[in-house]
Amino acid sequence: MALSPPVIFQLSGITVQDINIFSLFWQAGIVVKLVMLLLLGFSGMSWFIIYQKFILFRDLKLESNRYLDLFWNSKSLADAYKEATDSSCPEAFIFKSGYSELQKIEKVKQQDGEQTLEMRLAGMDNLKRVLAKTGAMESATIEKNLSFLATTGSATPFIGLFGTVWGIMVSFNEIGAHGSASLAVVAPGISEALVATAGGLGVAIPAVIFFNYFSNQLASVEHDMDNFSSDFLNLVERDHLTRRQ
Repeated sequence: MALSPPVIFQLSGITVQDINIFSLFWQAGIVVKLVMLLLLGFSGMSWFIIYQKFILFRDLKLESNRYLDLFWNSKSLADAYKEATDSSCPEAFIFKSGYSELQKIEKVKQQDGEQTLEMRLAGMDNLKRVLAKTGAMESATIEKNLSFLATTGSATPFIGLFGTVWGIMVSFNEIGAHGSASLAVVAPGISEALVATAGGLGVAIPAVIFFNYFSNQLASVEHDMDNFSSDFLNLVERDHLTRRQ
């Protein structure tokens, strides 16, 4: 007696052998499709930012090392300033702003002649504020768009959860319409729910990982900027503001 061929279970016209993410997406309802498209948008933007930040931090590290070598090998602050004009690293921007403020301080010293200790300290306070402001501006520039990764990591699981809840609602609606709780009735809605859940997690996990990674990279850059600012202030105090007129 010939054996009958095995029955292949079907979900809304799709066999189990044919199931994949794309087929489930096309068979999903309009709400779940919108959820998946929204998650796809978050994912595309996140990966663009991740690529952008990888390039940025790599270039910053290389350029900072190059400029710091030139800075410490410069014979004067004027020579270091010339090198800074061709550099795009944070330390170069900090030095250029500090050097410009130092030139203003020196100009005031030449106009007023001998300065009191209070006047010298006031000049140092101005210089410190300029360096701190420039460092904060550089940090903000480097940090730009990182908050999107944080938003993606926190929001997309809930967006996926919304699709999950909607898919379960569809399943219960099908149960009520057919008067049956068979697998063939509930499976399409459940599959939509699972796809939305997987999509939300798939977008959120890389965003959280790389947000933490780039946050650590940013903290390292800020630490280097603080160290450079301190070194620059030490040079100024030793070689400029403490000199006799």
